[in-house]
Amino acid sequence: MGAPHAIGSFGVWDYVVFAGMLLVSATIGIYYAFAGGGQQTSKDFLLGGRRMTAVPVALSLTASFMSAVTVLGAPVEVYRFGGVYCMFAFTYLLVVVLSAEVFLPVFYKLGITSTYEILYTGIVIYAPALALNQVTGLDRWGAVVATGVVCTFYCTLGGLKAVVWTDVFQIGIMVAGFASVIIRAVVIQGGVERILNDAYNGGRLNIWNFNPNPLQRHTFWTIVIGGTFTWTSIYGVNQSQVQRYSACKSRFQAKLSLYINLLGLWTIAVCAMFCGLSLYSRYLDCDPWTSKKVSAEDQLLPYLVLDIFQGYPGVPGLFVACAYSGTLSTVSSSINALAAVTVEDLIKPCFRSLSERSLSWVSQGMSVLYGVLCIGMAVLASLMGGLLQAALSIFGMIGGPLLGLFSLGILVPFANSVGAFVGLLTGFMMSLWIGIGAQLYPPLPERTMPLYLATYGCNSTYNATDVETATEIPFPTGASQTHSVERTPLMDNWYSLSYLYFSTVGTLTTFLVGMLLSIATGGRKQNVDPKFLLTKEDFLSNFEMFKKKDHVLSYKSHPVEEGGTDNPAFNHVELGFTDHSGKAGGTRL
Repeated sequence: MGAPHAIGSFGVWDYVVFAGMLLVSATIGIYYAFAGGGQQTSKDFLLGGRRMTAVPVALSLTASFMSAVTVLGAPVEVYRFGGVYCMFAFTYLLVVVLSAEVFLPVFYKLGITSTYEILYTGIVIYAPALALNQVTGLDRWGAVVATGVVCTFYCTLGGLKAVVWTDVFQIGIMVAGFASVIIRAVVIQGGVERILNDAYNGGRLNIWNFNPNPLQRHTFWTIVIGGTFTWTSIYGVNQSQVQRYSACKSRFQAKLSLYINLLGLWTIAVCAMFCGLSLYSRYLDCDPWTSKKVSAEDQLLPYLVLDIFQGYPGVPGLFVACAYSGTLSTVSSSINALAAVTVEDLIKPCFRSLSERSLSWVSQGMSVLYGVLCIGMAVLASLMGGLLQAALSIFGMIGGPLLGLFSLGILVPFANSVGAFVGLLTGFMMSLWIGIGAQLYPPLPERTMPLYLATYGCNSTYNATDVETATEIPFPTGASQTHSVERTPLMDNWYSLSYLYFSTVGTLTTFLVGMLLSIATGGRKQNVDPKFLLTKEDFLSNFEMFKKKDHVLSYKSHPVEEGGTDNPAFNHVELGFTDHSGKAGGTRL
C-alpha cells in the first residue's frame, strides 16, 4: 500500500458544512422557544412538559452517550487493541435492562439527581477541539466558543424539547459522518474482504477472549462485568439521562425509549468497530502515530478523514460536524440537567413564592450561567496538559460509588443515612485509590496488550530498532517510566486492575459497607414508604398496558398514563403522597 500521501486541511466548504450544523441546531432552539406557547413553566423548560414520546427521547439518549470522545476514541481503541471492543454490545444490553427495570421505575416516580459532571463537560468541549485543530487546522478556540455559545443558545431558548430534538438531528449527522468514512475506506481499500483480511492478519479480530484474569485490560469478562457497572452509572443514575426519560408522557414510553436506544448503541458500536478496522487496513505498514505524523492517538481518525477525502470538499467538514454533534449533545444535556438541579433543589425550596413563569425565567438564566461555566471549564481543561486523561479516568470513577449509593437506597429496605453516607465515602476512597494509583504507576504492556503497529512502509528511514519499538511508543502516560521504577506487588496487581473494574470496586464497596453499617445502626427498625423502593408491583406494571387498572396513589400532577409526579427529576419536596383528609403521608430514608 505504501505510505499515506500528504494530507490537506480544512477548506471553505468544510467550514460551510460545519457552520450549517451549528445553524440548524440554533434554529431548533428558536423554534421551540415559541412553538406551543413557548416555555411557560419550569416543567415546560426542564421536562418538555412531560409530553415527550419514546423515539425522539431514545435518539437523544444515544446522542448524549456518543460524545466527541466516543467518535474520536472508539475507532482508535479497535485500531490499537482489536475487535474485542465489540463485546460492549453485550454490556449495552445489560445496562439498558438494568436501567429500565431497576432504576427507571423508581426514578420516574421520585427522581434522583447528581451534579458531578461540569468539569467533564469542559473536557468534552476542549478535547475534540484540540485533536481536530492539530490535524485539520480548524481554529481551536473558535470551535470551543462556537460550541459553548450554540449549546447555551438553544438550551436557554428551547429547554429540554430543543435539547432532545437537536439531539435527533445531531445523531443523524453522526451516523452520516461515520457512514461516509466507512464507505470511502471500503472503496479505497478495495472492498470489505480486504479490510477484514488485513484485520485478521494483524490480529485485530481478537473478539473472543475469555481470559478471566481481572488484570487484563479488555477481555469478555472485564468488558461485560466491569463495563456494565461503568455504563449503568451513566444510564442508570446520571441526571442527564434520567431527566430525558422522565420527560416521557408515561412510564411505558420511558422504558420503550431505553430499549429503542439500545439499537442506537449497537449501531454506534458497529460503526466504531469498522472505522477502527478501516483505519488499520489503511495504515497497516505506516502507523501515523509511531511515525510522528500525528502527535496523539485521538488525532488518527481526523487524519484518516483528510487522507481519504482529498478532492472531496465539504466531506471533512461533515466528519467534524459528526464529532461536534457528539459534543453539542453531551454539553447541552449537562447544561439542561445542571439548570434543573439548581432550580429545583436550591432555588425552589428557598423561594417558594416564585411563580411558574418566574421559575421558567430563572431556569433560562441558569442555562446561560452554566453555559458560560462550561466554556470556562474548557479553558481549564486546556491548562491540564498531561493530566487530561487522568481527569477523564477520575470522573469516570466517581460514577461507581454513586451507583452503589442509589442501588442501596432502591434495593435495600433497611438502608439508612448513616450506612449510605459512610458507604459512599468508603466507595470514593477505594475507587480513587485504585484509579490514581493506576495513573501514577500504569500497567505494563503485558497487561494492556497493545497490538503491533508497523512503520516499515513509511517514506521516512527507519532502522530495525525503530520497527521493534513501535509497540512501545504508544504509552505516553508513563510506560517508559515504569521500567525505571522498581515494580511492587501493589503496582503489578491492584494498580494493574482493568480500568473497567474501577467503577465495579466503587459500586460494590459502597453497597456492601452501606448495607452492613445500616444493619449495625438499627436500619431494620425504620418504616419506609414502598414508593422509595423497587417493588414487585414495579415489575408487574410492565403488563399493565394489557389491562385497565385504577391508580392506587394519586399524585398532584395532571393525568398521565401510569403515574409519576409533576416534576419527577427533582420534586422531592412533594414526594409525600396525600390522603383524602389532606394529610401528608410517607417517610424518607
